[in-house]
Amino acid sequence: MTLVRFSFLAPSIMLFAVSLVVTQPSRADVSSRTNSVAALCTQCHGTYMEGKSELKAPAIAGLPEWYLLNQLKKFREGGRGLHPKDFPGMRMRPMARTLTDEDVTHIAAHVAALPRPKTTKSMEGKMFRGEAKFNEVCASCHGPNAQGNKDLNAPPLVGANDWYVLSQLQNFKSGVRGGNPEVDPIGSSMRAMALMLTDENMTDLAVYINSLGQ
Repeated sequence: MTLVRFSFLAPSIMLFAVSLVVTQPSRADVSSRTNSVAALCTQCHGTYMEGKSELKAPAIAGLPEWYLLNQLKKFREGGRGLHPKDFPGMRMRPMARTLTDEDVTHIAAHVAALPRPKTTKSMEGKMFRGEAKFNEVCASCHGPNAQGNKDLNAPPLVGANDWYVLSQLQNFKSGVRGGNPEVDPIGSSMRAMALMLTDENMTDLAVYINSLGQ
């Protein structure tokens, strides 16, 4: 009786095993898909994800995987890229919405593994004032060396473009980013900090932070 039951079930087990092999994507398939998505990213963010100022696309290479995952999900789910004055964000949101959960996971890991690019200076400001303001306002979350703090959801700022740092501080202060605590509570906490800054403060901070990645 036992032998008969085994012979009856064996073909079903084999078919189930075959179906798993057929339906599960191979590593080559995953790699090919990730490379295709990465190729789309480079069109705005640059060949090495070093950023393109003319497209307002920041350097993203080497950012932590957890931060990249969070931002891609925010763009997909409406936490970023919905404000009518956030033109770069509005361009990024439809791109993010084409990504599956698997795409998001794989592209975040891919970009995080890239080397963080060196920064170049594109504006003038007082670095010593920027350093003082950074230690006063930013270091408690982003770290004394701007290395970031995952536990506080604060990304590293080393390697960030000065023009991008300035634009995001301006966006936080005006409510373009972080203006809705229901969809972006982390951004909302950052906005409270940006509200403490003058235009001069923001420029000096951008120049100082940019210098850390040179």
